Amino acid sequence: MRVVVIGAGLGGLSAAAHLVRRGHQVTVLERDSVPGGRVGLLASDGFHIDTGPTILLMPNLLAETFAAAGRDMAHYLTIEPVDPMYRATFADGSELRVLHDREAMTEEIRRFANAREAGAFNEFCEWLVDLYQAESTNFIDTNFGGPWDVLRKWRGIVEIAKHGGFGRLDSKVASFFDDERLQRIFSYQTLLGGLSPKDALAMYAVVCYMDTVGGVYAPRGGMHTIATGLARATVDAGATIRYGTPVTRILRGGDNAVTGVEIGGSERITADAVVCNADLPVAYRTLLGGTDAPRAARRGRYSPSCLLWVAGVRGAAPEGAARHNIHFGDQWEGAFKAIIKRGVRMTDPSILVSMQSVGDPLAAPAGCSTVYAFEPVPNLDGKIDWARDGERLADDLRRRVAQLGYPTDVVVERSYDPLDWEAMGLERGTPFSLSHTVRQSGPFRPNNVDARVPGLVFTGSSTLPGVGVPFVLLSGKLAARRVEEYARATSVVRW
Repeated sequence: MRVVVIGAGLGGLSAAAHLVRRGHQVTVLERDSVPGGRVGLLASDGFHIDTGPTILLMPNLLAETFAAAGRDMAHYLTIEPVDPMYRATFADGSELRVLHDREAMTEEIRRFANAREAGAFNEFCEWLVDLYQAESTNFIDTNFGGPWDVLRKWRGIVEIAKHGGFGRLDSKVASFFDDERLQRIFSYQTLLGGLSPKDALAMYAVVCYMDTVGGVYAPRGGMHTIATGLARATVDAGATIRYGTPVTRILRGGDNAVTGVEIGGSERITADAVVCNADLPVAYRTLLGGTDAPRAARRGRYSPSCLLWVAGVRGAAPEGAARHNIHFGDQWEGAFKAIIKRGVRMTDPSILVSMQSVGDPLAAPAGCSTVYAFEPVPNLDGKIDWARDGERLADDLRRRVAQLGYPTDVVVERSYDPLDWEAMGLERGTPFSLSHTVRQSGPFRPNNVDARVPGLVFTGSSTLPGVGVPFVLLSGKLAARRVEEYARATSVVRW
C-alpha cells in the first residue's frame, strides 16, 4: 500500500516506523527543513537548545518505535537517566529533590517532611503501578470505534474503579500525603492536560506514574535528536522523507476516499492511505475543505498554552541547580483557576526552568549554559492580548529567571507565546491540544479515523491517546494499525 505521512513530527515518524517494515511504501512529507515538528531546536553560536518538550518519559516506548522499523535505538541515540529528576522549590523556601531511585526518594521525603510521608510514598508508587497496568492496555494503547466502544472494556473499567481511578485526583493524592507540598509535586502534571487536580479524575495520575515510577531520561544532544534519529531509522528501513514540502490539500475521489495529497498547490502524489500528523482541527480546516472537524475539536475546551523563553547564556548554572527545576508560586488552587477558568495569568507564576547544559556537554560551549524557562499561560481563548502584551510578559519571565539566580548574560535567545504556537499550526495557540476532560479523553477524544473520509488516519496529540511524548509515540502505532485495517478492508495490495 502507498502511504503518505503528512508531517515528520514524532507521531508521523512513529507511524512511518511502524508501517515501513510491514511492507508499505511510505513517503513522509515535511514542510520544514528538519524533522521534529514541535520537538524543535535552536542551534546557534555553539548552542543546541530544545524549544519543545525537554523531558523524556517511558524510553521503552521510544525503543519499541525504533524496533518497529527493525532498528536498534542505541545505534541512533544515547539515552541517559536524569537524577535528580526534578528540583522543586516552594514559596516557604523549602526544596525537594525528586530522585530516580525509590529508596533514595523515600529518604529524601523523610528529610523534607517526616517519616509518615516517607512511608506513604511507597504505598503511592504501588498504587501508581496498579493504576497504570489497568489503564495501559484498556485505554491507552488501543483504538476505539466510538464512545460506545468503551463498554467492551468493562473489565478494565472495573479494575480502574477498584483502584479509585474515577475519584478526584486531589483527594486521592491527599489520601496518601498530608503535606500540601508533596500533593503539589505529585499532581501538578494535570495542568498541561488542561485540568486542575481538583477537576481531574484520579486515573490521570498515569502521567505521574510515567515520571515518578518510570523515571525521567534525556537523550545526549537534546530532545530534538529523538526526531533526527527516528527519521534516519525510518529512512534506513526503506521510507522516503521529503523536507521543505508543504502539503496544501488532501485529495479525495468520488467516494470521498483519499487518493493522495497536493504539494505547494500544484504537485500531486498518489496514495492509498494518508496519515496526517498536522494538528487535527487545523488539518480539517486547511486540508479537508468541505468536511467539518469533530464537534469536540471545534467546540471543545483546549489546554492552557505556555510562554517560553530559551537562551544560550554566558556563565555556569547556579549552585544546586538540577537539569529540571520547578519553582512553585505561593498559589495553588488559585493558579489553576486563573489560567483555566478565568483566562488570565497567575499572579505569582509557577515556572519550570530546565538547563539542558547540566549533564549534557553537547548543549553549550565551555563556560556557557542553556536556559529554558516555561510558564503556563492561558491559550488564545483567554483574556490576554498577546499582540500588545506578549513582549512585556516575556521580559517579565526573563526577570523572574534572573531573580531566581540563573545566568542571563544572553548570547542567543528566542521566546514563544500563544501567537507563535498558533503560527506553527496549533489550534488556539496551545502546544497541548484539547484538554483531557472526561468528555475529551479515550473514546470521547477526536478519533484517529473518520468514516466520512476513508483512508485518512490522524496521529499526534490532538487524537488518541493524547498529549505528551509517550502518548504521541503510541498515537503513531495506533495510526499504523488503522492503516493495516484499511488495507485489509479494501484489499489493497502492499507495495
